[in-house]
Amino acid sequence: MITTDITLFIQIVNMVVLMFLLNGVLYKPIRNIIKERSEKLRGMEENISKFEKNAKLRQEEVDAKMAKASGKAKAALDGARAEAQAAGDEKLTAIRAGVDATKEAKLAELRAEIEGARTSLRSNLEGFATDMASKILGRSL
Repeated sequence: MITTDITLFIQIVNMVVLMFLLNGVLYKPIRNIIKERSEKLRGMEENISKFEKNAKLRQEEVDAKMAKASGKAKAALDGARAEAQAAGDEKLTAIRAGVDATKEAKLAELRAEIEGARTSLRSNLEGFATDMASKILGRSL
């Protein structure tokens, strides 16, 4: 059976002292470490959310700059294409004008040669007719 003597009170005091010692030596430091870790984690989560917001803002800025640069590049490319087209059209017009002038000069030269040949043939027409008639008839006229 259980007897209540002085050892029971000593054991109770021993347990109370052990609880205070364990609380001071073991439980409070562990609770403080856990509390510090949770605060540190909370701070890290706040930093992470700040970094994510900053990253999102930076990405939006980069996207806006890229869109702006793309628009400028497209405008520059369209301008260069228009200039190249205009220069090509000018060169083509100049070449066509040169070709047309050369063609007209050659046609005028050919017309002059044809007219000269006609004049020459008309002047020799009587001689040719006489020569042909004499060859056909077999005697001279």
